[in-house]
This record gives sequence, C-alpha cells and structure tokens, in this order.
Amino acid sequence: MKALVITVLLASPALASECPEAPDHSVRLAELVEEVRDAKNEMYAAPLNTQMWELWTDAPDETAQEILNRGMRKRGSFDLLGARADFDTLVDYCPEYAEGYNQRAFINFMRNDYEPAIADLTRALELSPTHTGALTGRALSYYALGRLKEARADLEVALGLNPWLPERHMLSDPAMKGQQEPKGDDL
Repeated sequence: MKALVITVLLASPALASECPEAPDHSVRLAELVEEVRDAKNEMYAAPLNTQMWELWTDAPDETAQEILNRGMRKRGSFDLLGARADFDTLVDYCPEYAEGYNQRAFINFMRNDYEPAIADLTRALELSPTHTGALTGRALSYYALGRLKEARADLEVALGLNPWLPERHMLSDPAMKGQQEPKGDDL
C-alpha cells in the first residue's frame, strides 16, 4: 500500500489523464432529491441524505477511492495536514471528481481558511451542481467571512434541494434575516 501511495504522490501530474470519469449517479441523485423534498420529517430524510453521500463519495477508481478514504480517516483523527495532502493528491489525480474538491474545502474550512474553501467548493459545484454538502459548506464559508447575502443565497439553493439539512436553522439567525435578493424588477 505504501508503494501505491508513493507512486501516486510522485506521479500525480502524469496520472491525472489516467483517472477515469466518476460514476454517473445523476439519475439516482435526482431521485433522491425528489424523495428528500417529499420526506415527512428529518428522520425520514436522514437515510436519503446518507445515500446521497454514498454516491458523492463513490470515487472513479480503486486508487481514487483509497486516497479519498485515507484522507477522510485522517480528517476524522484531526490529521488535517495529512488529510489536506491526500485531498491535494486526489484533486491532482482526478481533477474532474467533485468530492476531491469538497473534501479539501472541508479541511480548509476546519482550518478557518475560507477563501480557498470557497474556491474548491465553487469547483465542486461546477462539477456537481446539486451537491448539498458543497452548497452548505460554501454558505458556511461565506457566513464566516461576513458575506451574508452570498451565504443566504447558497443556503436557500441547498434547502431547495434538501429542506431537512441541519443548516436550515441558519435562516433564523438575525444576521441572515434581510439578506435575500430583492424579488421582481428594479425600478
């Protein structure tokens, strides 16, 4: 396993062209979005949300999956530098895989490094526009920077996809009230 890691780390720019496309889960994700919107309450929504995460974290191949899993284990044990290195490797190896960017953004968020988190989350959303984890992560990053209109806008999009997200309570935060974009035509 160490030999595989060393090979990936040393050859990651060359390997980027070898990463296959991520599995196309768009149909199942669309179904899950509909199901979670129709869920009666948070208890019914929770397993649907888990299924979404299982699809987002389904990496393009075995190498990418191992890098992702290892980075997530390191993050779980608060080895943020090690996790960041793994997610850098994953993004280099599979630049079209949204979850690599999302996970790297989470590390940056945990380190209070919000601008790079926003950049990675924006890229993740370009690749996977209905990724509610990336949307809420970007909303939280904007919020931390005091960019409340942008935070609210992302949060509203995320809640339109999944009204049971834990971050839904942020909309009742006094700082977030009044941050909506005006509706209708400007006069």
